[in-house]
Parts: sequence; C-alpha cells; structure tokens
Amino acid sequence: MNPIHRRDFIKLFAAATSSAALSLPTLARAGSAKARVVVIGGGYAGATAAKYVKLLDPSIDVTLIEPNKTYTSCPLSNEVVAGHRKIETLQVGYDGLRKRGVNVVHDLVTGVDRDKKVVATKGGKKLQYDALVMSPGIDFTYQGIEGYNESMINDIPHAWKAGEQTLLLQKQLMAMKDGGVFVIVVPKGPFRCPPGPYERASLVANYFQHHGMKKSKVIIMDANDSHSKKGLFNQAWAKLYGWEKEGLNTNGMIEWVKGAEGGNVTKLDAKSKTVSSDFVDVKADVLNIIPTHKAGRIAAASDLVGTGGNNFEKGWCKVEPMTMASALDPSIYVVGDACVAGEMPLYGNPNAAFDMPKSAHIGMAQAKVAAGAIVAKVNGLPVPDPIYANTCYSIVGDDYGFSVAHLYRVVNGTFKYIPEGSGVSPMTMPDKSPVPPIYRKLEAEYADGWLRNVLADAFA
Repeated sequence: MNPIHRRDFIKLFAAATSSAALSLPTLARAGSAKARVVVIGGGYAGATAAKYVKLLDPSIDVTLIEPNKTYTSCPLSNEVVAGHRKIETLQVGYDGLRKRGVNVVHDLVTGVDRDKKVVATKGGKKLQYDALVMSPGIDFTYQGIEGYNESMINDIPHAWKAGEQTLLLQKQLMAMKDGGVFVIVVPKGPFRCPPGPYERASLVANYFQHHGMKKSKVIIMDANDSHSKKGLFNQAWAKLYGWEKEGLNTNGMIEWVKGAEGGNVTKLDAKSKTVSSDFVDVKADVLNIIPTHKAGRIAAASDLVGTGGNNFEKGWCKVEPMTMASALDPSIYVVGDACVAGEMPLYGNPNAAFDMPKSAHIGMAQAKVAAGAIVAKVNGLPVPDPIYANTCYSIVGDDYGFSVAHLYRVVNGTFKYIPEGSGVSPMTMPDKSPVPPIYRKLEAEYADGWLRNVLADAFA
C-alpha cells in the first residue's frame, strides 16, 4: 500500500473536517497491498462514505452493497406527493461511484460476522473487511397502534421511504374530493426528517388550494408535544392556510393536535380509516400513518443497537463522537439515520439535551468523518478533529421556504452543539418588521439547489 502523507491527508479532508487530533494504530493488514472497506447501504450517508474513502486514499479497496440500482431521495419527496415535482428529479444511480473506483454490488446483506469480519449477502457473496461502514437507514416497528400492522401500508401508506410509497400517497391525495380529510399520524421521536410531517401537511394544504378544495383539511395527530421549526411552521400556516391555534375544529386548513391533548394515536379502525387517542376519534379520507422508527434491521441483526437504558437509545446505534465508530465494535462505523449521536432533543429549549437530527445532510457529514477516520487509521495518521454540519430546508407553499442550520463539535469526548453559526430562518427582521417575501422565495429556490448539490456530492 502506498501511504499518504499527513499534510496531503489534511488537505484532502479539509472540505469535510478540520485539523488532526487523535492518533490511532494502523488498520491495514501486514503484507497486503490494500485495506478493504465495505459499506452497507447506498443512501446519502453510505454513498458519501464510499466515495470519500476512495477519494482520500485510492489505494483502499472499497465495496458498496446496496440492493436497489436507483436511489430515490427522501428529502423533497413531499413535493412529489403534492405534485410539485416529478419523482425522477429525486433519483440517481451508482455509475458515478463506479467511475470513482468503488465496487458497487447490488445485493442484500443477510449477515455480518463481526469476529471474522465478513459480510454475507443473499446472492452468496462473502466479503471480508478491515473496516465496515454500516449505513442501513431506518426500519419501522409497526407497533403501538392497536389494529395497525405492516400489511396495511399499501392502503395506508407511510411514504417515509421515498419511491413506490411516495407515488401511492400522491395517487390517494389526487383522488380526494373537496371536503375530504387528510390525516397524518406522527410517531414519538426520534424519526427521520424531524420537520417532514409538517412540511407534508403544508404541501397537502397547498394542493387543496391549487385544486379549489376549500373545504378540505389536513389534521396532524402528533404523539409529540412540540416539533421542529414550530414557530416558522405556525407563522407560515397562519399566512397561507388560515391556521389559528392548536387543536381540532379550527377554521384553518391545517390542524395540529399535540400528544398531551389527544394527538397520541393508540387505535385504528382500518375499515373506516378512523384513528383514536384517549381523547378523540378522527376519520380520514386519506390516512398517512408514519410508523415508529428504529435502525435498519441489519444493524440489529449485527448486535449493534441499544437494547436497554433510555427509550431514546433503544433500537439505535451509539457511536464514538470523534470517529463515528460503533460504541460496541471499533472496526464498524455507523453513519446516517441508524445512529444516535447525543440525547433526546426537547424542541424549543436551547439548554436541553440534543441529538443530531436524522437528516441527509448530517448523515453525509457523519460519513465524511468516518471516511477520514478510516483513512487515517489505515495510514497510521492522526484522526482529524471533526466538525459536523447540518442543513435542512422545508418547502411549505408557493415560493415559501425556510431552513435550519446546526453545527456540532466534539468536546471532552462528547458531541457539543455550537450556537455560533447555527440557527433558523428569521420569523421577523431585526426591527421586528415582517420578513420580505423574497427571503422565503429565495429559500425555496435554495432548497432545490441544495438537493442537486448533495446528490452530486454523494453520488457523482
């Protein structure tokens, strides 16, 4: 193996992280020309990890295992549901990674032997690794709602994995008649894309407006008592959709019911599409139940998920902040939605414990940190001091968008939120005057540019 020099490594890694800090022993096998890195999962985080390991050190053998030949982006898929964009604009293949020298295997991983460091696939492959990147995304539990189970998802789609489910929910929306009710059931956090349910509600209401459905409503039954970007969503709903206040039976086109006041759905009558909590029953014409989340099943099958402790860590993969290595196996790096990085967030309380949101952008940042750590370890170099950055855009109506940005560093071995450089779109100008419409229009345009940039960064 041709080693890379520290100064060259830092230059290469500057786009993803900053300077070096911690030294680790060499990973590469003695007498071998290459180290072998296997990546499980070809979403934003997995594709980024595969690309950046190869980019940082072309001598490393990198294999990406992903069953699907086309990836469909979950970010901005709510625009497909509402008819604002074609699903093809969210889709990308893996030829870009192949051109980078990544071995792309379209197969399903069936097991990981952590002792022998071997990944087995449904197609019969046995792939040995020196470092494994685990990026399986999310899976669903389908528990907690009496009368609901996985067999119902074609009739009651979740559309929380973009693709066929997205188009199914779009079809159901477009079949609605004026006066119909579109109900979104939101699970307890953490879940992928924290602002996603509220963006979806906004764009469904926007669809109603464009199609003269003035009597139709969107009802959000939320197991949580607050949510991401709440102030910005409330402001937008009031301006665009007549939102007045929290609760049912309001005059607005969107109604939000928090968990403490009846939003926590516990029962479903599938025949009538009626969901019930301890306080209310709500009948839907289109019912969109988002199941509770957990790490992708191969992570659980590999014994990498938490099984006890607080509810937040249960079902997710805890990681080491400096490298994204699994807290249970230092040769496996968990990136993207499957990992837990921090503690349960409490929206609206800046002093509360936090978790990095389960978003595409932060998943890619985690993947770059893992790639840098792997390449450093292979070459016997200090591990870079990571900075994690997140950006998330929400589109809520015609020419109306807003965003949030987060920065995190590692301080004394733990993730630390960095207020400087973090924040959300303003609700008012500094003089308390209304935000000019051009601000919201530009952010809606930035969202599309962000999508094209991250797809290129991960897959090209």
